[in-house]
Amino acid sequence: MQAVVGGLDPTNVVFSMIIITGLLIVGQIFKALDGPGIAAAGVLGVIVGVLGHWSWLLVLLVFLGTSHIATRWGWEQKKELGMCESTDGQRGWVNVAANGMLPGIVALCAFILQDWTLFYWLFVAAVSVAAADTWASEFGCLDPRVKLINNGMIVPPGTNGGTSRLGQWAALAGSALISLVALVVGWIPATGDVKELGFFGAMAAGDWGNGMILALITTAIGWIGCQIDSILGAGFENRGLMSKGGVNAASIAMGVVLTALIILTFSLVSVT
Repeated sequence: MQAVVGGLDPTNVVFSMIIITGLLIVGQIFKALDGPGIAAAGVLGVIVGVLGHWSWLLVLLVFLGTSHIATRWGWEQKKELGMCESTDGQRGWVNVAANGMLPGIVALCAFILQDWTLFYWLFVAAVSVAAADTWASEFGCLDPRVKLINNGMIVPPGTNGGTSRLGQWAALAGSALISLVALVVGWIPATGDVKELGFFGAMAAGDWGNGMILALITTAIGWIGCQIDSILGAGFENRGLMSKGGVNAASIAMGVVLTALIILTFSLVSVT
């Protein structure tokens, strides 16, 4: 049995292009993205699917769909409070780049190192952080009880670095949803032997026990990444030292690195 094969494998390329086409059509129909956002999503989809694996695109599709639902949730109230992402609820290329840059880099690394099993879960961690931050922002802004994460000062909803009880639960739910979807999606292209693939390939090999551990790890990482985003927002974005996109990208990057360290630690422990 062999590990999951992605990249330029003909089957992977064909499946990826089909899913990318569907993703763009769905994005256009539901007006989740504006014109430049659709173009950026197309480029990201090619990178993730063709260099990564077509199954990764299913995780991205769930992220896009649920993010749009979160954006439209309580839309009229958000408009009254002046906290809408845009005038029509569509996200642009900047948002796609900020949330998609790290998943794209992970896919590129998977292609270079020809390892679509380990990097699958690093990809999931990146998307989990993005989902946690998006859900926390879109649902949390509807909670009037907001405090700065660094000093507990009460601030208006939507303030950079502000956290609320609703936002925290939303962050955890968003991260958990992506991890759960990844757990199921990871089974679809699965081939391999647990003994050959080790902890990295647990999910791909069909080991649901270790797969659940990996999903729990990425769920926790998503929530932690959201907290990092809030800390950076309060300490740097509010002072004009970082942009919103920069904060998003940095928090996702930290989540990926932390996940890699945790998985490597588990792998070394399991070997010894």
